[in-house]
Amino acid sequence: MIVDDLYVTYRVNLERKNSLKNALVRKARKEKVRYREVNALKGVSFEVPAGKCTGFIGANGAGKSTLMRAVAGILPPTKGQIEVRGKVSTLLALGVGFNSALTGRENVMIGGLAAGLSRAEVNEKFEEIADFADLGDFIDMPMRTYSSGMFSRLAFSVAVFMEPDILIIDEALSAGDAQFKQRAGKKMEELMNSAGTMLLVSHALSTIQELSDEVIWLHKGRLIKRGDPAEVCDAYLEFLKVGDEAIVMEDF
Repeated sequence: MIVDDLYVTYRVNLERKNSLKNALVRKARKEKVRYREVNALKGVSFEVPAGKCTGFIGANGAGKSTLMRAVAGILPPTKGQIEVRGKVSTLLALGVGFNSALTGRENVMIGGLAAGLSRAEVNEKFEEIADFADLGDFIDMPMRTYSSGMFSRLAFSVAVFMEPDILIIDEALSAGDAQFKQRAGKKMEELMNSAGTMLLVSHALSTIQELSDEVIWLHKGRLIKRGDPAEVCDAYLEFLKVGDEAIVMEDF
């Protein structure tokens, strides 16, 4: 996977109440909608070899989730290119894509079909997914009855058992219990050993260092440092102590 000189810019509506009534009033008064332009990513470039895990760190607003959505094809690049070879499975946030009114079983089917599998292929994988998620009878209950941890476990199970070439995980395991996190770690190792590629976003630096072959640090939309997980995480921790003003970012 290659990301080359990637820029992502989008507009945020500044209107406090973005209702149909307000839109009609603005139109009648010939008032323009106020927007703020956000430069979420600014010239980011990197390459992730097949079978490797790259971790992404940075403060809130650094552009990590925007980058993951761009790689997944959810956000279009404003400038630059993203070259992805193979099937991408995304776990971008807790429960994204799930319908809380449907059962876990039904959501597994929806997730599998969305990943390009046939109904028969999803049915063939269902028992593995259900066993890994370990939800018991809750698998046939509406997902609105699930705890955040149960959401996380089922979402992760669906994502990894789709056998993706590239797996994107964005802060999705924080709600899992210790036992599940251990099983999830082993499953991700299996995925990478089978030539799978993983992009991992997390504020848990210990997890990042344990699983990643390389770490990329983003700050305000720019790539600040990349390389050995321990070295990059140490530089990031030092930065958190002193902040922008005490560090010339170009020095990294």
